[in-house]
Amino acid sequence: MPHATSLDTYRLLGRSGLRVSPLSLGTMTFGNDWGWGADESEAGRILDAYVDRGGNFIDTAVNYTGGTAERILSRLIADKRERIVLATKFTMARDPGNPNSGGNHRLNLVRSVEASLRQLDTDRIDLLYVHAWDFTTSPEEIMRALDDLVRAGKVLYVGICNTPAWRIAQMQTLADLRGWSPFVALQIEYSLVERTVEHELMPMAQALGMGVLPWSPLGGGILTGKYSKADLSDENEAGVSSERKGIIASTGHLTERALGIADVVGEIAAETGASRSQVALAWTLRHPAVVSPIMGARTLAQAEDNLDALDVALNDEHLARLDEASAPAPIFPGRFTDRPMVQQLISGGATIRAR
Repeated sequence: MPHATSLDTYRLLGRSGLRVSPLSLGTMTFGNDWGWGADESEAGRILDAYVDRGGNFIDTAVNYTGGTAERILSRLIADKRERIVLATKFTMARDPGNPNSGGNHRLNLVRSVEASLRQLDTDRIDLLYVHAWDFTTSPEEIMRALDDLVRAGKVLYVGICNTPAWRIAQMQTLADLRGWSPFVALQIEYSLVERTVEHELMPMAQALGMGVLPWSPLGGGILTGKYSKADLSDENEAGVSSERKGIIASTGHLTERALGIADVVGEIAAETGASRSQVALAWTLRHPAVVSPIMGARTLAQAEDNLDALDVALNDEHLARLDEASAPAPIFPGRFTDRPMVQQLISGGATIRAR
């Protein structure tokens, strides 16, 4: 992927012709209903800074801050809706105790889309994601229901998040065989502290026509240097907390290894004159499968700092150090088939150039 220098250096989203900015604006921080977000005035300043630089790709979900995020967003983009590629998600329950208010089945899909259309005050959703695999709804039901919404004009493109690679490949193949709308976007966690997606999910996305949009590219804030060994505790690892640090700890990323990766990010930030956040984002952008990392910010200062990551060019030595510090352990079958003897047996000892 070429080095991006501005938000208005647009990229195509997967196999579609849709043009999107190389950084997406995430809105999970819009609204303080969960105790740590931005109020509407600050959210407005963040969004204006993004759009003023040419940004056009905004990410939300029907349940973010209990629906407040979508309602705030509707007011902020009212005068610029046609310049915005608006992405939202369904799956997560909105009515505790009601089993059909969550999941990927047709009933929740239709209800969620109607709720998002009301909350966003718009006539269409430009990109709708399956937020996560629910382990119960059949691929046929999901893909046919998504296609029905596309045919009805309520949704234009579809994507998926947080789902095993084999299941996404099954669903994409089904859509292609049936002539249904395929996934054009894959939203997954990807950062220097979460690279296991490089084994299966990212190669799958490249092969099957999905642009990758990494969420949490700053590792939940770990890569910014805000945490130290003093924040490590058995209580944080085991408990469930609604506070920001507790949420990060519950992901399993607040570890000594992750803090060591953050130290290398800090070293390279000092050498390049960039911030730690900019280095982490610039590293994520360099992967050829990545179209548009999702940046989240609670303040205008954080947003402007993240946007400047597009100006950071890491050299080969910087990338090598970051890759070495964060390299994921190999998994089967790659751990087996990448061995020299196995490669020799597969190729018969000949040199074969891959596509």
